[in-house]
Amino acid sequence: MTEAQISADPQVPIIRITRDFKAAPAQLLRAHTDPELYARWVGPNRLTTRIDYWDARRGGSWRFTNIEDDQEYSFYGSFHEITDDRIVQTFTWEGMPDSVSLETMSFEDLGNGVTRLHAQSLVDSFEGRDAWLSSGMEVGVNDGYAKLDGLLAADEV
Repeated sequence: MTEAQISADPQVPIIRITRDFKAAPAQLLRAHTDPELYARWVGPNRLTTRIDYWDARRGGSWRFTNIEDDQEYSFYGSFHEITDDRIVQTFTWEGMPDSVSLETMSFEDLGNGVTRLHAQSLVDSFEGRDAWLSSGMEVGVNDGYAKLDGLLAADEV
């Protein structure tokens, strides 16, 4: 439906992402917690995703690997809270294991079959936040959400 709005908080090292989807909140929750679905949409178009393990529950953990040709990039974290309209988890890139972000996602029902996703990632420093923002993360966010739009339109979520 739209591109994600990505912004940096000037006072706290937080990245905020907002995006509307033609979906119910339950569909977005499922897309973020079902490992088979998640692997189909997350990340840039040039990558494939392999789920290494995935336990979507309070106290559960996860790990996935993005694959591009002969290169692999792995990420891992823990689920801290999963409710009908909110996910709280940690997120770490194995290439920088000392840099852990705390991610909070919420799903706001706007009515008429539209849900607004609100996501924020609290990182350990302004430098870390700025490195994320300059990494090209918007390509992965927007490519991934466009793939998710396709799955939603095809009624696969």
